[in-house]
Amino acid sequence: QVQLVESGGGLVQPGASLRLSCAVSGFTLDYQPIGWFRQAPGKEREGVSCITGSDDGTYYADSVKGRFSISRDRAKSTVYLEMNNLKPEDTAVYYCAANCSSNSDYWGKGTLVIVPS
Repeated sequence: QVQLVESGGGLVQPGASLRLSCAVSGFTLDYQPIGWFRQAPGKEREGVSCITGSDDGTYYADSVKGRFSISRDRAKSTVYLEMNNLKPEDTAVYYCAANCSSNSDYWGKGTLVIVPS
C-alpha cells in the first residue's frame, strides 16, 4: 500500500525556519520523483518544489527560490523540505506527492504551516 505522510508543520514567526518531512512507504523512493505542493486558504494548490529521479535534480517555484531546499534520504525513505526565512505568504497546507506534477495518484494528507503577519 502506497503511503506518503507529511510532518513538521507548525506555527512560526516570520523569518523562522521549519523542516517538513515526507515519509513514504509501499514503493521504492530511490528513483521516484517527489513533489511538494501547497494550498493556501482560498487559493488553488501550487507546486513548491520537486526532486527528480536518479539524478536528484531539484526545482523550485520562484516564490521560494533561495529560501527552500529539498532533499532526499534514501535510507530513511524520506524527502525533506527545508524552509528558511518564512513569510506570511508561505502560510498553507503543504502536501507531498509521488510525482513532480499535480496529477499524481498518490498524495499525503498534508501538514499545516502558519506564519502570522
